[in-house]
Amino acid sequence: MQEKEESVLTSRLSYAFGAFGHDMFYATLSTYFIMFVTSHLFDKSGGGMNAKMISYITLIIFILRFVELAIDPFIGNTIDNTSTRWGNFKPWIVGGGFISAVIIAVLFTNMGGLNTSNPYLYLIVFALLYITMDIFYSFKDVGFWSMIPALSFDSREREKTATFARVGSNIGANIVGVMVMPIVLMFSQVSNNGQGDNRGWFAFALVVAATSFISAVVVGLGTKEKNSELRKNKEKTTFRGVLKVLTRNDQLMWLSLTYALYTAGMQITNALELYYFTYILGDASQFSILASINAVIGVFAVIAFPPMAKKFSRRNVFFISISVMIIALVIFLLAGSSLPLVLTAAVLFYIPQPLIFLVVLMIITDSVEYGQLKFGHRDESLTLSVRPLLDKMGGAISNGVVGLTAVWAGMTAGASAADITAHGHMVFKLMMFGFPAALILIGTLIFFKKVTLDEKQHAQIVEELEKTWEKTLGEDVDFIAANGDVSDQYAAPIDGEIEPLSAVADDNFASGKMGQGFAIKPADGRIYAPFSGTVKVTFPTRHAIGLVSEQGVATLIHIGIGTVNMQGTGFVQYVEQDQKVKKGDLLIEFWQPAIKKAGYDDTVMMVITDKAAKFELETKSGQVKHGEGVAKIRV
Repeated sequence: MQEKEESVLTSRLSYAFGAFGHDMFYATLSTYFIMFVTSHLFDKSGGGMNAKMISYITLIIFILRFVELAIDPFIGNTIDNTSTRWGNFKPWIVGGGFISAVIIAVLFTNMGGLNTSNPYLYLIVFALLYITMDIFYSFKDVGFWSMIPALSFDSREREKTATFARVGSNIGANIVGVMVMPIVLMFSQVSNNGQGDNRGWFAFALVVAATSFISAVVVGLGTKEKNSELRKNKEKTTFRGVLKVLTRNDQLMWLSLTYALYTAGMQITNALELYYFTYILGDASQFSILASINAVIGVFAVIAFPPMAKKFSRRNVFFISISVMIIALVIFLLAGSSLPLVLTAAVLFYIPQPLIFLVVLMIITDSVEYGQLKFGHRDESLTLSVRPLLDKMGGAISNGVVGLTAVWAGMTAGASAADITAHGHMVFKLMMFGFPAALILIGTLIFFKKVTLDEKQHAQIVEELEKTWEKTLGEDVDFIAANGDVSDQYAAPIDGEIEPLSAVADDNFASGKMGQGFAIKPADGRIYAPFSGTVKVTFPTRHAIGLVSEQGVATLIHIGIGTVNMQGTGFVQYVEQDQKVKKGDLLIEFWQPAIKKAGYDDTVMMVITDKAAKFELETKSGQVKHGEGVAKIRV
């Protein structure tokens, strides 16, 4: 038990640190790289050529991001079709993390002066490096967030894992804002009105790149995919079927449209905050204050998600969060040069972001099972690739809007707060507050009208999928013994009183639809292996387990009636899929008072699920102890 808890904690912490480095990289790419391009990459003496080069680079990023968006679903499909001894995801997380880290460090340079000595060659090299970095970052990004449904099928456990990850990503994204200007100024040779120089920005990029790669390695070493029959597809999705898989999942598509509009608006405002401190307040160093506050408060916001989702539902958490963000934008619009008001508005705008991210991530994750039940095929990475795809689309729109805003408002190389005209202020406010508010509100309306997948519906979907597992548990297993007794001592899995299967209050079992077997009214809460064999199926709710004996007997042990709705609460599982067990090994422990309190029957059912094999089951009656022979199977 202690080893299992330590393993789960190690996995969560490793995944959280991976998110820390991952979002440090993403925040640098989506927010601070465009600041480097508009304010530091070109010398202020370049005049009109500066604005032209900034526009070209902004346009290149915008176009490449949208070209790369078309590749993302195929990246997800490639990861789904990957099979290595390290799993589906880890090779892409570590490999993609290394290549993207190296390239981003190069992009934070002028490439030996190429940007001014041969500007058009610089643009070509820049485009090639950027698209390469973006593709390998996408492999890492899709692989990383796609691990959640592979780590657990339980909706609540996914929330815990995602919450750990979001704590890490929140700290990572905000620690960049805390350290960006101190590192830049520390390594800069010229202060440049408190904005630093190219040398300082390159040092900052090196720190981010190294942290991002190290965190990817930690994920590779510290996490473990959970194997289950649910994750096994009998056929792979072809490239031609990728778009079909995505577009036919209506809940995934409506949520995607919602999130695309929301994340574009949110990222535009976030990316322009440093410009606000630099060119409106006139002191870029004060931006570290905001990032520090957000890093602390954001952690509490993330931790608050599970209890909030439980109390209000994810859907209501989404609406509450959007309301706070709109209020924050109004305060921001009226804040002017008041630092306290600016900080208040910026913090209020940030607090809901982790909550909305988790709501969207959970619904997208649950849509994996939604699509599997609806279409009979499971596509984890392909489905989860949608979220990073949308974030990158939002980043592409944000980079384009921010680059153009910087040029239109006069916030480019060499400019200071005193240089910004009234027209520049007006343009800046329109693009930082008005445009994002419109996008966010339109996305919210779509969510309200079209997105219906919630926790209750997902629990029903999982229950339906589990029924199909139970029916097919014995499909690939044949009786391999000769005629006669296949199992002389088919032992009781638990202490209690045997009763006929026909007496239980579940028609699926009582009618024999699930197979032949017997039931036991339990005297305690420990399930033991009734024979030596292999664990073939484990369930995310831990209320059942599928075993195959050494003689080929496929058996399902099901704890309670309706207990799937408990989502694993009160159940502890001590074995994993494909693990070899001996007769009498402890498999599952459950707390009977929890089942009674939830209003469910705790009867344990044990059935042989192989419908093709012809056999007779001879069963004892009365009180039994676990390990005691209670049945014989005669072929």
